[in-house]
Amino acid sequence: MLSGLPARRRDRRVLVDQSTLDDAGVFAFGRGEALVQTVDFFTPVVDDPYDYGQIAAANALSDVYAMGGRPLTALTVLCVPEGRIGPEVLREILRGGLDKMREAGVSVLGGHSVTDPELKFGYSVTGVVQRRHLLSNAGTRPGDRIVLTKPLGTGVLATALKQGRLGAAQTRRLTRLMVTLNRGAAEAAVEFGAHGATDVTGFGLLGHAAQMADASGVTLRLRPARRWFLPGVLELAAAGVVPGGLRRNREFFGPAVGGDAPSEPVLLGLHDPQTSGGLLIACPAKRTPGLLAALRRRRVWAVEAGEAQARTAHAIELVAT
Repeated sequence: MLSGLPARRRDRRVLVDQSTLDDAGVFAFGRGEALVQTVDFFTPVVDDPYDYGQIAAANALSDVYAMGGRPLTALTVLCVPEGRIGPEVLREILRGGLDKMREAGVSVLGGHSVTDPELKFGYSVTGVVQRRHLLSNAGTRPGDRIVLTKPLGTGVLATALKQGRLGAAQTRRLTRLMVTLNRGAAEAAVEFGAHGATDVTGFGLLGHAAQMADASGVTLRLRPARRWFLPGVLELAAAGVVPGGLRRNREFFGPAVGGDAPSEPVLLGLHDPQTSGGLLIACPAKRTPGLLAALRRRRVWAVEAGEAQARTAHAIELVAT
């Protein structure tokens, strides 16, 4: 779709655009600072409207955090099926989003709504980043250690929820994970001089890792383990409870993946599209122990997932553990 558009002259103030498939655009202004801009909205992933609002807000904010930035303002995006959803439900969605934005210290300035056959909600977010702290897909260097800051499997569990196969305790755990901001992970990444980062969302871990590897000209060697996944994810994946986006991710990004073949459930989980997933951080090896300790102090779940190396035939090399 984009390939048919005419080439345009690039403004020198544009530091990051779509060419590196990053999480947000970055535009230089002032002395040593830059604006970070993003937009994200989606259909409901949980039944509770307030929780849906919180998740949509956390997910939109994540793109700014993934760039090492601090979100400042947001505009609401709301698509409403006419005559099918009452104002009390919409009010709860908006309240959830506002509460999460307030937690992040972000001012919601307004927004835009339209009628649509399917409910969708999210935000356009503007933030600021110090240029020397900017994180992007293109910053990873050979020797960097790769750190993941949330467990995987939200797509599989959300699909199980829609099918009535998820218990109350699992639903609460899933919701708690998706409403958690990536602010602490981003602050720690900047503090310890990370070279690059991305958030793990709709393209799954392998998709976003491949984009980071391609933009940086490296190969990421990843060592998947069972502890990377939320409880029940691998069992549900083995039973065929997977979202449609997972299969599309596997088809598109599969050729970028080489190395040892993991079990089928693990491979499915690595391609699982995430909602409000964690960050994938590329950190210099000597600083990674400090980063992991800082994440623990901030009560951020984290694992060292692998390392970057000089480019080989594949963007991703999986290593059996």
